[in-house]
Amino acid sequence: MKMTTLYAALSGAFLLGAAALVPAQTTTTHPAATGTTTTTTGTTADTGMNRSAAHSEKKAAKNEYKAEEDSIEADYKAAKEKCKSMSGNAKDVCEKEAKGQEKVAKAELKAKNKPSATSEYDVAKAKADADYDVAKEKCDDQKGKEKSACKKQAKADHEKAMADAKGKKKNVAANTSTSKTAPARTTPSTTTTSTTTSGK
Repeated sequence: MKMTTLYAALSGAFLLGAAALVPAQTTTTHPAATGTTTTTTGTTADTGMNRSAAHSEKKAAKNEYKAEEDSIEADYKAAKEKCKSMSGNAKDVCEKEAKGQEKVAKAELKAKNKPSATSEYDVAKAKADADYDVAKEKCDDQKGKEKSACKKQAKADHEKAMADAKGKKKNVAANTSTSKTAPARTTPSTTTTSTTTSGK
């Protein structure tokens, strides 16, 4: 009789202990979940800060580009102002030189901001066009056959400069595509060699 009572008491104590453990485990789970939420919030804050920094950087770059553009415009106006004191064809040549320098400077600024084969070509084209415009204008100082020969030479020089610019653009484009595909070709050939060696 005493054994049965003792057994019942022990069983009851065991069940109470087990019941007491279950809520304790549940309580332990909650802080972990809260910790996860806190971490996520921290990541969101970091992302927000990164976006803000990137936005500020972009804005600064845009402002710098605008400042350089304004500087080019100011240089052009100053150069054109100098031409006012000249007369005749010398004035026309001066104005063509000023305009050409502005076009080249703007093309160079764009190329610096967004480097590519196309932007490099645009710079070369701007230079060729500027030189051609000035050369043609200088030909107006001559007459008859000399003037005609001068204009032909200016045109030939322009065509050569444009051909060189197009050639460079093609070379840059070809080199870019080769460098992109080269690693893909190298990897399989290396694999094949090692397989053959192990086969021997």
